[in-house]
Amino acid sequence: MTRRAFGGWCFVHKWSSIVCTAFLLMLCTTGLPLIFHDEIDEAIGGHSALPLGDAQMPHKSLDEMMRIALADRPGHSGLFVSFDEDRPVVNITTGPTPDAAAADMTIRSYDLRSGEMVGAIAQDGVMDWILQLHTDMFLGLPGMLFLSAMGFLFFLALVSGVVLYAPFMQKLEFGTVRASRPRRVKWLDYHNLLGIVALAWASVVGLTGIVHALATPIVDHWREVGLADLIAPYAGQPAPAPGQLASLHGAVAQAMAAAPGSRVQFVAFPGGGFSSQHHYAVFMQGDTPLTKELLTPALVDARTGALSAVRPMPWYVAALQLSRPLHFGDYGGLPLKILWAILDLFTIVILGSGLYLWLAKKRKAPRETPTPFALGEPVAAE
Repeated sequence: MTRRAFGGWCFVHKWSSIVCTAFLLMLCTTGLPLIFHDEIDEAIGGHSALPLGDAQMPHKSLDEMMRIALADRPGHSGLFVSFDEDRPVVNITTGPTPDAAAADMTIRSYDLRSGEMVGAIAQDGVMDWILQLHTDMFLGLPGMLFLSAMGFLFFLALVSGVVLYAPFMQKLEFGTVRASRPRRVKWLDYHNLLGIVALAWASVVGLTGIVHALATPIVDHWREVGLADLIAPYAGQPAPAPGQLASLHGAVAQAMAAAPGSRVQFVAFPGGGFSSQHHYAVFMQGDTPLTKELLTPALVDARTGALSAVRPMPWYVAALQLSRPLHFGDYGGLPLKILWAILDLFTIVILGSGLYLWLAKKRKAPRETPTPFALGEPVAAE
């Protein structure tokens, strides 16, 4: 590597790191409890306990569950229905109008066996506060786009760090930590060692974080293009009159018959942002750790109950759906989450040590800066 190229990569690594460090430290700190989101929710009572009952006890139909939910919220309409993976529970979202704003929606959970309500889903707990800080810093879309830009700078810092690592390690054994040297040199070795060890993980988490931060524009694009194209052949058909919707239970059965081996994740009712004016949109997921993240929407006519269309999500939505479990280590159960947490701690040390090295260099202010090729030992990229 030429002296000029080395200096250029040093410049890229230094300033991409400096600009994003504070925000990356916030993301790593808030991301640590989010890795164990499910376990923390369970520990603090995020899921209400269900009566034991008989595991083979028959479930009530979804139509009966909707009647129960609407009786609890007079004047409301059904908006969404979703299902717990590990409990016989249906979560029913209602609102005063089919296109109600999120603030006007009510989400309640019901035991499918007894029809009894097992709790209203709160969205303002500690974990939800941490998640919103991690996702958009309470700034909505501008915050998400800003954090996406910080993720790009982080990835640029990783790439430039790898480029600089090779000349730095020319005369050192891999994993060398020069503990007898001054503190700044020792921390430089720790910074480089942890950085190269956590490189693959940090790259995956950084790239998936960028994709996840773009969730709102990705979903909006699908609604404006993908969903619009899906429902275009049925434009102009009359919406079903209030109280005259076809059987929800039958609509779900129709969708599942069209996609064997799938389970229903949620159903969007007619008139909302995820369906047409006259369709149930049944979103199905696979039954494997990978395919369960990929949704396939099926349109079922809400007047007749007939299946209208089934179409996989486009690649950009699939990329978004796969990014979240990769980002938080949700694919391999608790062991993978523990590994994710350890590597997250490594990254916090890398970021903190990088900041320390930069501040220490500014305080030191040497009279001259030797070139990497004029030293008896490698020069670090700082």
